Amino acid sequence: MFQGDSILTQPIEYMKGVGPVRGELLRKELGIHRIGDLLWDLPFRYIDKSEISTIRIAKTSMEPVQLKGKFTDKRIEGTGPKKRLIATFEDSTGELEILWFQRAKDIDQWIILGKPYLIYGKLQDFRGKYNIVHPEIEELSQETVSTGLEPVYSSSEKLVVRGLDSKGRRKIVKQLIIQLRPHDIPENLPEPIISKLRFYSRFDTLKKIHFPNSQEELTKARNRMKFEELFFLQLMLLRAKVKREETVKGFVFGEVGHVFNTFYTKHLPFSLTEAQKRVMREIRKDMGSGHQMNRLLQGDVGSGKTIVALMCMLLAADNGFQSVLMAPTEVLAMQHYKSISELVEGLDIKIAFLSGSITGNPRAEILESLKAGRTHILIGTHAVIMEWVEFAALGLAITDEQHRFGVAQRAQMWTKSPLHPPHVLVMTATPIPRTLALTVYGDLDVSVLDELPPGRKPVLTQQRTEAHRSKVMEFVRSEIKKGRQVYVIYPLIEESEKLDLENLQDGYERLLGIFPRPDYQITVVHGRMKAQDKEEAMQGFKDLKTQIMVSTTVIEVGVNVPNATVMIIENAERFGLAQLHQLRGRVGRGADQSYCILMTSYKLSKTARERLDVICKSNDGFVIAEADLKLRGPGDIAGTKQSGAFEFKAANLVEDQAILKTARMIAEEILTRDPALRAPEHATMARFLSTEYKYKQDWSRIS
Repeated sequence: MFQGDSILTQPIEYMKGVGPVRGELLRKELGIHRIGDLLWDLPFRYIDKSEISTIRIAKTSMEPVQLKGKFTDKRIEGTGPKKRLIATFEDSTGELEILWFQRAKDIDQWIILGKPYLIYGKLQDFRGKYNIVHPEIEELSQETVSTGLEPVYSSSEKLVVRGLDSKGRRKIVKQLIIQLRPHDIPENLPEPIISKLRFYSRFDTLKKIHFPNSQEELTKARNRMKFEELFFLQLMLLRAKVKREETVKGFVFGEVGHVFNTFYTKHLPFSLTEAQKRVMREIRKDMGSGHQMNRLLQGDVGSGKTIVALMCMLLAADNGFQSVLMAPTEVLAMQHYKSISELVEGLDIKIAFLSGSITGNPRAEILESLKAGRTHILIGTHAVIMEWVEFAALGLAITDEQHRFGVAQRAQMWTKSPLHPPHVLVMTATPIPRTLALTVYGDLDVSVLDELPPGRKPVLTQQRTEAHRSKVMEFVRSEIKKGRQVYVIYPLIEESEKLDLENLQDGYERLLGIFPRPDYQITVVHGRMKAQDKEEAMQGFKDLKTQIMVSTTVIEVGVNVPNATVMIIENAERFGLAQLHQLRGRVGRGADQSYCILMTSYKLSKTARERLDVICKSNDGFVIAEADLKLRGPGDIAGTKQSGAFEFKAANLVEDQAILKTARMIAEEILTRDPALRAPEHATMARFLSTEYKYKQDWSRIS
């Protein structure tokens, strides 16, 4: 992380107070390999040592507090794994119980009755008795008294045993910071940025982030670090984009030919929305530029991404190129294959479907036709990128629900076209908040389908409990009488002892009692079924042979039944916002009013209630995605964990959107003036990017 002969580049065991045994533990437990890494493993919170509460006040606040007092009694109870240390701690206003369930014997020997201590922890009321479990504790001495904020570092049981709890780590980091000189932490931002944004130097930032004298000082230091993390990520992404546009050539799709025009004038089943026309203009410009297209197409459920994808593939065919569309599941891939085949019926376009379940002669025929160039469009699962799949002239690669694919899988797309990499269109029906899009897909161009086709009505969504079940079932009966169909979604296939949930089998049997054969037909679909059985069940529902489909979330994507108007989601509080929105998207695909009914238990957590309120009030996927980001944080949205973009030490994409926008704007301004960062004033940034910057770059250049 650091260059030159600085102490910071030396192995961690060379730090005074660490040594070989502790050094090995720090490597294994925290990934701290060099002395400099200690500085970048930041405190996760701070204790204001100037604020000491009393036991009397602490009992009314129930917040984490610092107390000063002494232990008057202690005893060990139980044996083996049930052994615990119980101590009485008191100050001038009262007393409370302190408990340790781990290392009871060690702590018992360390605590001296009657001696003054500082303890920090959260009070809890257990059967009318106040206690603190596993508080932070230290002997009170002259050095303990502090006017600043004291850092608290993460630890583990193994580290604690070796004296590397938060207090032990604090002592080592303090000693390191005393030794540091400004040249040990060279500046990585140009002076104009530091002055304009009134930042501390990088040297002072690190000192103050570990041992701030005030909350104001800490905030200023953290803001510099947040900006730095977000700025260099944006700089890297934007540089990758500029470099790719300069160096990676692309096939020129200059011709709007017979196939495209015939489809547009005679086969298009409805008029394009203004959003679809706008996106097609953006894509046409990319594919005619001579540079490789790398575009993310975001569109809410039902916004018409498939038609856009098809028209792009027809453009490729008009220009003598093949296309591939890869979907994450066989169900979704088959859905695309069928709908696209119907749309191009009568056109001189050959489409093939390939998945892992297609073997023998059928597979051999598909591969031979593809290699000979007779097949224009290949649709399938990840089987389409296997090494034995060869194209005559692949010009366009489309991935749907792309966040379900790994970087390596998407990278294989590039190898299928030896002359130039194919144009890349990445599609997702999971709307991504702008802050995430800037971060995860910062090197892609982004198109948004923000308009639903005419005639579509927003789905009415309501939450109901068990008390309303009979009315819900009557409503279902009335919809079926109108010739409509119904989905009923369960979170589990079989009973789980851990979760008190409805399960699919019980639900199916209960529905049979309410909607008996032969008047009603009910289909069951779940992830453990064979692909063929699943496909037959779904096709039967699509062909109106059954009125109710009982399913797990396997139908989250891929089933398009315009006649289905009711979606019932059992135990809806167990689902995430994005998943609820995706499931709801299975209805409302026709012209009739559709409904989504969220069945929940009576007792709901605060977060669950907030989630359900959001989904009931809004049909806008982007509004829902922003709410999801706030409720859940960025780590798990749209599968972004694989990107490597969220290994931030200080930045938080929910709280720091303003800093991200500033970082992006400044990065764009710099690269507009100096794309290669060759100007003398940018030398420090260029050096930092090429030597110290740790973000992986493999994912940033692949769709």
